[in-house]
Formats: sequence, C-alpha cells, structure tokens
Amino acid sequence: MNRRNFLKSMLSLPLGVAGCQYMPHEGFFNDCPDKRLPASLANHDLVKAVWEDIDTSQVWDCHCHLIGVGDSTSGIWVNPKMQSFLHPIQLAQFKFYLNASCARSSNKETIDEGVVQRLRDLHEDLPRGFRFMLLAFDFYFDADGVINREHSPFHTPNAYAQRMAAEFPGQFEWIASIHPYREDAIAALEEAVNHRARAIKWLPSVMGINPGDARCDAFYEALAKHNLPLLTHVGDEHAVDTPTGQTYNNPLLFRRALDHGVRVIFAHCATLGESVDIDKGKHGAKVPNLDLFARLMAEPRYENLALGEIAAITQVNRDRWKVEKIIETDEWHDRLLYGSDYPLPGVMPVFSPLNFVDWDMLPANTADILSEVRRYNPILFDVMLKRLITVKGKRLKGSVFETRRHFVKSPSIPL
Repeated sequence: MNRRNFLKSMLSLPLGVAGCQYMPHEGFFNDCPDKRLPASLANHDLVKAVWEDIDTSQVWDCHCHLIGVGDSTSGIWVNPKMQSFLHPIQLAQFKFYLNASCARSSNKETIDEGVVQRLRDLHEDLPRGFRFMLLAFDFYFDADGVINREHSPFHTPNAYAQRMAAEFPGQFEWIASIHPYREDAIAALEEAVNHRARAIKWLPSVMGINPGDARCDAFYEALAKHNLPLLTHVGDEHAVDTPTGQTYNNPLLFRRALDHGVRVIFAHCATLGESVDIDKGKHGAKVPNLDLFARLMAEPRYENLALGEIAAITQVNRDRWKVEKIIETDEWHDRLLYGSDYPLPGVMPVFSPLNFVDWDMLPANTADILSEVRRYNPILFDVMLKRLITVKGKRLKGSVFETRRHFVKSPSIPL
C-alpha cells in the first residue's frame, strides 16, 4: 500500500487504522510541543511570504470547532458513544480530535479550558488581526422539533461560544448554530444576532436538517432579514456519524435558501462524494457534489449569495482534479472563504504535503518546511499549505483569506 492510499484509507474508516501496514510520515498522533514556533521557522522566508499580499486584519478563520468534554461550565455535551469502547470508530474519532486539540498538554484544570488555551497559544504565532470564528453546534432534532440525543454526536451551546468571543475579543468571533425545526428557532436567531453572532452553522446530515423542506422557510426569511450568512456543510460527511445518511448534504437542496435571499457559504466547496441531480428530478443521475456546487456558483441570480469555503479541501481524501478545479477557477476566488476546520489540521494522518509534491503542486523542500511548521502550529500550516500549492502557475488569491468582509455589514464596523 503506497502512502497516499494508506492515508485515504484512514479517512474512509473514517479515522480507523485497521488493515494498514505502514505508518504515515508524520505519525498517527500530535506530540503537542509545549512551546511557540521556533524563530528559525517564524522568520523563514516561506512563512513571511504567505502573508505578503494579505491584509491580516481581515483574516478570520470561519471554520473553527469549539470542542470539549463538558468538564467545565461550558455546557458542552458529548454523546457517550463517542467515549465508549463499544463504538470503536466513534471513540477513535473523538480521541483523534482531542489529541489534535492538545487540550491535555495545557496547564488548565479542565479539558474544555485547555482547548481554548491551545487556540489562544496558537494565535500568538499568527499575524495581528487574525481571528478564530468559534462554532457552536446544535443538537439533532426530530421532524417534530424534539431533541434526539441518541442521534446527536455532541452539542456546543451558543452561550458558550458567545462567552468565549466576548472574553477574548481580539482573538475570537463566534458563529451560532440553530436547528430550524426548533419551536424557538426564530427567537434563538434574534438572540444570536443581538449577541453579535457572525453567521449560523449547519451540518444537515448530522443535525437532521432537510434544507429543501418548507419547515426551513421562516428561518430562511429571518436570516435574509438580518443579512446573516449560513455556513453549511455540503458533500459527504465522514468526521462524525450521519444518522440520516448523506442525502441532506446535497448542495442543490440549498436552492431554497438562496431563493429566499440567504447568503449560503458552502463548506468544503462540496469536495466529497456524489448526490442525486435533483434539478433533473428525484431519479436524476448521481453527480460529484463539487459539480453541483459549481452549477450554483455559475447561476447569475446567485452571484451575490452563493459562496464557497475551503476548509478540508487539502485533506488526503480529496481528489486531485477537485483541488485543481478550485485553484484554477479564478472567477470563484473572490467568493471563496478561508476556513481551517480546526482541530482537523492537527489530526496528523489526514493531511500530507507530500501528496502535493507527488502532484507537482509543491516543491519537496517546501513540504519539509510545512511539516515542521505543523508540529508547532497546525493553523499556520493549514494557511501555508492552501496558500502555497500551485496549479499551472496559479494559486489561491489573497482575497480568499480576507474573510472578515463577508461577516460584517460595513467595513467601517469596528473590530
């Protein structure tokens, strides 16, 4: 088994290790060095070059998961399955995420506090103005609007994400998560807006949301009224359990939101899996989700509404042609947003700079520097990798990383 196939197999489990013979180059686990980026790396020409044509006061990482175990006053809840040996895949996933967050390497008393402290420590190596947008995450709700904890992988309350953003205003912003089937969905949205939530986060297949259902209409109307974007996962989901399958992750289901005037930020640019081409009816052929995303991006009526987000597009389970398409499609770049999907950049087996060396998108010596940076700061690594990969002489524009403009109503709004 070659290295790339090994790493792809890791994702397909999605993070299991059974049946593989060879260790990935970086190892399985993050060793969480308890120190900042060494000066030799911080002052390296490649690190400096990454930020050269970017206004770093505008760089907001719009996909940063606020995880934990609920051992503080956070209110975080984790499904017992994710911590049980009776559910080995879910347990392995959760162990990888905690290791990637380096929470236990912190001197904080709780894991929840350690997660936040680790983010604050990583922030010290990033340029002035950079902010993490912390994601809340709502429960799975049944069709009648009742919480179903059995199907919910975890819950990060809006109040906790909002509190962290208020406590550390120079480092964090926050994104609320509100299930549209909730009886109090509109009231919860109003409260989130009043507390400076910058967007709403959905993961349809994991939360039990059918984006094409009329039950979402009132919520869409409220989002459009407040000009609040919807950051939503599209394409196959493998990082956590999907009790409803992948059907609700079809990008075309979000025509309903777009037609209500909602700005939809399509996470990952739908770079995994295939969905039914429902534009051609419920029995349409299956089409790569990236192509369905591209169709929405090409429609003139959605020019100011449909946006893409690049979290995870450089993971080892992404096909070469998909990375090439995103980088080569210049007309998308002003509508693409940077996101890291933290803590996933710290899950060692799921990224490999050497893939891009194999694809002639990175020089080998650049990949070596990236791997060194990653040991100390996976966020900086993630920015660098996405900034440095080159396809036929093209790279992602600096505007892709200047995401703040998509989350404030006017550039004059104070930081």
